[in-house]
Amino acid sequence: MGIRVRLDQIMLERGMSLTELAKRIDITMANLSILKNNKAKAIRFSTLERLCEVLNCQPGDILEYVKNEDPD
Repeated sequence: MGIRVRLDQIMLERGMSLTELAKRIDITMANLSILKNNKAKAIRFSTLERLCEVLNCQPGDILEYVKNEDPD
């Protein structure tokens, strides 16, 4: 699976909606939704920095490494 974005859990813990977070970090709802739903291929450090600032967290709270499991 690789890198998993835990944005939905952090937003829930902070009681913040997608609309509010998008406005506060100055990103479109569509792009934030892509990130939140683990569809993003990349994230800019500037976006990650704003997320951490607004959500009062560390990058490791948002991003999680999940080891790929081999079916063999």
